[in-house]
Amino acid sequence: MRLLESSSQQKATFEDPNSRNAVIRRVRGRGRCVFARRKIAAGEVIERAPVIVIPKKQWPSVKKSILEEYAFDWGERDEESVIALGYVSIYAHSYSPNAKLEQMPDEMVMEVSALKAIPAGQEITINYNGDPANRDELWFKVRR
Repeated sequence: MRLLESSSQQKATFEDPNSRNAVIRRVRGRGRCVFARRKIAAGEVIERAPVIVIPKKQWPSVKKSILEEYAFDWGERDEESVIALGYVSIYAHSYSPNAKLEQMPDEMVMEVSALKAIPAGQEITINYNGDPANRDELWFKVRR
């Protein structure tokens, strides 16, 4: 991150590269959600987030913690789990998402890209099942 000086010269702030495309806002009754800061074109990369692979020996401890809610299956056969950094764990689920989440194991990142044009101010959603068309049930009740 690049250090920026504030106009008041009293505080320093950091430029967040993710904030060029997205912003996190609280939504009553839902918690934190991710919204488009500007118009995002179909196919455009919204975010590339590094991941931390959870060693198999440590999974039982993670499973007992709040981190389980934010972990993703990882690998060709979902044989591992990861915690994604950036905004990735904050995107809301939708069975009609406007973005998709893709694993990039060689680069150890997850990439979020727009499935269609997303206007500024619109919530950015992904399908937690991975495939945007997958309508399998999730581990929580999905709001309609």
